[in-house]
Amino acid sequence: MTHSLAPLFDGHEDVAADIAGRVPRPPADTARRVDALHPERLHLTVAEVRTDTPSTRTFRLVRTDGGDLPPFLAGQYVGVLTDGTNRPYAISSSPARHDHWDLTVRRVPGGRISNLLVDTVRPGDPLTTTGPMGTFHHNPLFHGEDVVFLAGGSGVAPAMSMIRDIVDGGLARRFHLIYGSRRADDILFREELDTLAAGHPNLRVDHVVTEPDPDWARPTGFLTAALITTLAGPLDGRMVYVCGPQALYPYALGQLAALGHPRRRVRFEANGAPADPTAQPHWPGGTDPSGEVTVTARGRTFTTTRGRPLLDALEDQGIRPESACRSGECGLCRVRVLKGTVHTAEEARLRLSDPSSGHTHACVAYPLTDVDLDV
Repeated sequence: MTHSLAPLFDGHEDVAADIAGRVPRPPADTARRVDALHPERLHLTVAEVRTDTPSTRTFRLVRTDGGDLPPFLAGQYVGVLTDGTNRPYAISSSPARHDHWDLTVRRVPGGRISNLLVDTVRPGDPLTTTGPMGTFHHNPLFHGEDVVFLAGGSGVAPAMSMIRDIVDGGLARRFHLIYGSRRADDILFREELDTLAAGHPNLRVDHVVTEPDPDWARPTGFLTAALITTLAGPLDGRMVYVCGPQALYPYALGQLAALGHPRRRVRFEANGAPADPTAQPHWPGGTDPSGEVTVTARGRTFTTTRGRPLLDALEDQGIRPESACRSGECGLCRVRVLKGTVHTAEEARLRLSDPSSGHTHACVAYPLTDVDLDV
């Protein structure tokens, strides 16, 4: 049946005729196609492990049957599931390649999964992941074709995928990467980045280090407003992507604000829960993050500290709600607080109705009192 508004649109007759002429697919066939493009889990094989820096490895993942992997948008991530938990890692390879994904992982001091992957995973090992996820990718309608990317450390991984996408697709997009590292030997993809920038006039790469060697002749220091202006010139409303350690986000936002750059023209890719939730303005004063509280979920009661995300505490007890980003964005770990009070970090992208219904994102929620949860 044609909608009453359809005649208002040019070409509606052709669209209606095309729809009417399609052969309906059986529900099972549709489900198979959806699962192939948007799988919940993939059981992959590590085909190659590359040492990028002393603290960083790139793991090349392939299907065990040799088939194509689901498509993704440059800048997206997959969750790696191991050791009873999961962690999101950006895909650093080009979306033009469907036969493999590259995940670039840097060791985090005390990091449960990054150290496990860097220290133990070898070629031939199995690895389970989610399908591609995330909204940190280029949208030409809203982001334009002239962008700046501020990266720190392993936050260059999604930028690498975006750059490879531009090169492989012959895109006209202008892309300026300003990449901060501690030392020259910490720079990921340095040779490839410099080679690509030299061969493509629409790509520019500036390396910045905070602890330069005597022979370092490139910019030094932090990614200050002055340095951004020196390297990128006036931003003039360009979209600015930011990805790196947690500390980079408030710092970069402050520098961009000092330049008068509008917040709506800044895109962040959060890397995990806040390092110190007590530093957020709505953490209640005088509340000790090391103090213990009880959590009741799925008929079990256990203790945890106020400064530990609920998702981590639940996983420690073998209660594993679905999760992905672990930074408050995706909402897969959404739980309802039936009793008690939690601190929901400002990174959480809650639904408008969540505060009134008691829902929160467990990955960035901290129990301030004893709580009962519907998980």
